[in-house]
Amino acid sequence: QVQLEESGGGLVQPGGSLRLSCAVSGDISIINVMDWHRQAPGKEREFIASISSSGFTRYADSVKGRFSISRDNAKTTLYLQMNNLKPEDTAVYFCRARNTWSLYNSWGQGTQVSVSS
Repeated sequence: QVQLEESGGGLVQPGGSLRLSCAVSGDISIINVMDWHRQAPGKEREFIASISSSGFTRYADSVKGRFSISRDNAKTTLYLQMNNLKPEDTAVYFCRARNTWSLYNSWGQGTQVSVSS
């Protein structure tokens, strides 16, 4: 089992930056992909970015060029650097750890990001 805990959310003005963190604990050896997702009020949860165990990254078009996903060398912390934030980035942000072979997945509890002047 893997447990996840997000942090780093908050209120920021348009054009500002935030870095989200996701602390990973448990048996990380079973994980081969980690994702960030977000859910805005009244909308479905959407994919933001992913990073594989080999370091391959993928981004949603809505955040490409503004957000960057990374992790520490020990693979115990996942990051999401968010630059040039827009009001439409306001949402609860979730991290997920999964195994694409066994279909195991685990979600964090989410952290609120609000972009407003």
